[in-house]
Amino acid sequence: MDGFALQSALQTDKNTRVIPFIFLTARADEEARQQGERKGVDDYITKPFDMETLLSRVERLLERIDMFQTQLDAEIGRDFSNRLLPDETPEIGGYELDFYSESREQGGGDLFDWTETDEGTYFLTIGDVMGKGLRAKFYAFSFLSYVRGTLHTLLEESTSPAALMGELNDMLLNDDVLEDTFATFLLLHWDPHAHTVTYANAGHCRPVLVRPDGATIHEHSDLILGLEEDVRFSEVSLDLDPSTALVSYTDGLTEQHTQDGSMLGEDGVRDLAVEAYGGDAPIQALLDGVLSRSPSDSFEDDLLVVWLERLAD
Repeated sequence: MDGFALQSALQTDKNTRVIPFIFLTARADEEARQQGERKGVDDYITKPFDMETLLSRVERLLERIDMFQTQLDAEIGRDFSNRLLPDETPEIGGYELDFYSESREQGGGDLFDWTETDEGTYFLTIGDVMGKGLRAKFYAFSFLSYVRGTLHTLLEESTSPAALMGELNDMLLNDDVLEDTFATFLLLHWDPHAHTVTYANAGHCRPVLVRPDGATIHEHSDLILGLEEDVRFSEVSLDLDPSTALVSYTDGLTEQHTQDGSMLGEDGVRDLAVEAYGGDAPIQALLDGVLSRSPSDSFEDDLLVVWLERLAD
């Protein structure tokens, strides 16, 4: 068996077919080189050779493989991230609902979705599955599928965000695939006819309510999903008066570093939401404000911002 036969034998097995090959040979003729290229040889070194040349070729090949893997992970991650977001948002007279998402290559599993009920109200789901990279994005995709199924099943019995949150928590703890998954989650029931939002918060970033005279951060938050059984969640109802905006987001916003090395935090988000309020593109104004305080011109983690505003009468 020569080198070509060895390579062919290894390529017949799925466990060894991707092993890189460098041919080290005394055959310097062009026919041998072309045969190697046809077989998919990664590099070709003729004798005599020196060890430094061989090692440098090995290092260059490994760097190329690592770069390919990074690009593949990024492509898969972007695909997962796109599947965690809706293609559109509901259009309701007197309201504007908009969102922005930015996925980092090694970011986590930010998700956003909406579901319309039979009564013409809406459930907005915003979450962040713990972890980084493809693992978190995969679990976020699986978790969102469960959320959609649970909502469709339970909405026939209740529209209480707290009750639905309890069911989602039990699901995470009892499912064989997701039993070790933890997620912060914000579940909002928006009634555009009554101009109210009722929400339950499982350890997620607390939303900001922005009015013409300022903004407030609502203190309400319960335990994150997937930690304990039989957790009882509570809910809060907010009135959406004319010219009132509810801003929800993930921790990619609060954990962005500022010029002094600290993190932006909830107070920073609140202050920048006030500055962005009233413009034609408030989310973009908010993001620009965050980056203006940061030493970087880009965000460090996955990012999601949802802006729900009741327009002036």
